[in-house]
Amino acid sequence: MLFSFLCNYIIIIMVKKMSKGKIYKIDNNSSRRTNGKYTYDKDDLITFGISILVYAIVLVLASNLFRGIYVENFFYAIIAALILSLLNSTIKPILIYWTLPLSVLTFGIAYPVVNMIILKLCDILMGNAFGVSGFFSTFIIAIFISGMRMLLDQMITMKVGKRKWIQLYLI
Repeated sequence: MLFSFLCNYIIIIMVKKMSKGKIYKIDNNSSRRTNGKYTYDKDDLITFGISILVYAIVLVLASNLFRGIYVENFFYAIIAALILSLLNSTIKPILIYWTLPLSVLTFGIAYPVVNMIILKLCDILMGNAFGVSGFFSTFIIAIFISGMRMLLDQMITMKVGKRKWIQLYLI
């Protein structure tokens, strides 16, 4: 009872701080904002495209390694990566917020369940071109996809996003 009260108290404090902008820094004077409209750099679009390609490669790799996931071809893997990215940015924060007490009680073992739900939603949206089956296999696949994506993002995507374009001048 005390543990549950403490978890709820921590969640309430975090939500209050997030609404005041104390956890995530909200910068209204960003250099990317011009005339009230947001503009995007070429590097942001390149980083996004490479991130989607990395996600698609991880999905195809998971499809070849595990029986519980099916991707028809690489084109559908790219579409699934776009859908998963959209679901991860819209629905996943809500699911994490709802399952936070369960995740605290299970020391984080419940977190891949959120990824399983996202994979199942993508399965429903994609139809026959993408599919996941079974509970335990989807649990293992969600852990595998999260780990491989994190590893490949650190190796590939983050280095491309931080890379400065250097102009070489020949004398």
